[in-house]
Amino acid sequence: MSLTWSAKDHKNMSQAAATGHKRSRNDTGNKATVVLGAQWGDEGKGKVVDLLATEADLVCRCQGGNNAGHTVVVDGKEYDFHLLPSGIINTKSISLIGNGVVIHLPGLFEEGDKNDKKGLKGWEKRLIVSDRAHIVFDFHQVVDGIQETERQATEGKNIGTTKKGIGPAYSSKASRTGLRVCDLLGDFKDFSMRFRNLVHQHQSMYPSLEVDVEDQLKQLKEYAERLRPMVRDGVYYMYEALHGSPKKILVEGANAALLDIDFGTYPFVTSSNCTVGGACTGLGIPPLNIGDVYGVSKAYTTRVGIGAFPTEQLNAEGELLQTRGHEVGVTTGRKRRCGWLDLVIVRYAHMINGFSAIALTKLDILDVLDEIKVGVAYKLNGKRIPHFPANMDVLQKVEVEYETFPGWKTDTSAARKWNDLPAKAQNYIRFIENHIGVPIKWVGVGKSRECMIQMF
Repeated sequence: MSLTWSAKDHKNMSQAAATGHKRSRNDTGNKATVVLGAQWGDEGKGKVVDLLATEADLVCRCQGGNNAGHTVVVDGKEYDFHLLPSGIINTKSISLIGNGVVIHLPGLFEEGDKNDKKGLKGWEKRLIVSDRAHIVFDFHQVVDGIQETERQATEGKNIGTTKKGIGPAYSSKASRTGLRVCDLLGDFKDFSMRFRNLVHQHQSMYPSLEVDVEDQLKQLKEYAERLRPMVRDGVYYMYEALHGSPKKILVEGANAALLDIDFGTYPFVTSSNCTVGGACTGLGIPPLNIGDVYGVSKAYTTRVGIGAFPTEQLNAEGELLQTRGHEVGVTTGRKRRCGWLDLVIVRYAHMINGFSAIALTKLDILDVLDEIKVGVAYKLNGKRIPHFPANMDVLQKVEVEYETFPGWKTDTSAARKWNDLPAKAQNYIRFIENHIGVPIKWVGVGKSRECMIQMF
């Protein structure tokens, strides 16, 4: 058989491409809109996703696990989501958990059932789960806790994980011993053998780890049957969604840029890529099909756990932000550390993600302040540095250069359009916009969907 291509072969292939694939009518297919955190998480991404999801046909999670926590308030009801995409509220859209997500099955069903009691009916019929997604087992969660204890004992500090087993599950994935949804739904005898091997591997590393293997397998078999109707080949499903009829596709990032495994404040980060690249690898979307990328930032800065935080305020202002902003982790219940808005990190997040626009949330929390500071640059040894330091020892030493603004001392929570905001608040917003070079599309002044002021 000849492997030489003739001009006729090329012509035939071109004709086939032009006529045989009906979906080629639009060159690249539908575009996915991506919503990402621009700080250390907890920015209110769920609120922005919920806003966009009202018109979306498909809402996707691409990375992380139930270490994420998104709160959405609709018609006075507060829903907490950890694994389910926030778009699951929209009864007209489908929600997809992609291959890049690690799934704790007891957590998934517990979350669904809990929200079902609040009125989230029929969620199982609106959920698709990628068969390539890795599974977080209960023992992964126990290992997470053991690792934190060991870090504290040997290094005098821990990472501050949520202890949801996310890191250990991604470690299993990277070491090629992890188990996926497709394995669970395949030959259960083979799955059981591999599960036993995985448990044994972890017990050899952590001798104190106790696992009732038979009980776990019994539970997993039951979860498999409940999960089965939701499972699809995620890559093919996304391809069909991108290249079929016109659809509005939304990707909901969990965690945030400064928690990214590559670009965040390592090692105090999460275990996945929560920047825009994670949308491609976690769902099987070509970069060509990424449309608008919206960054979400609070009007101040918070972070959970330990690690460098240059604009942190360990004073009355920080306490006021924490109290007024109800800054407590949705997943962990931990108090969040609070400080002034750090535009160095938001600008850094923009360098990596290329934001089309920003959603600025929780502006109303600043309503009572006499003056408001914004971090605009870092100095090291008295000199401005143009980049965001990779080394955490260096980041601990930076001096923050601030711009100070007069507070507006006015309640903004009832504002529903730009002109409703006081002039001093408008100046604050415009300064942020100009400094990072990205337009602000939404300003949040409260918890509910109606409290998002759309600027354009």
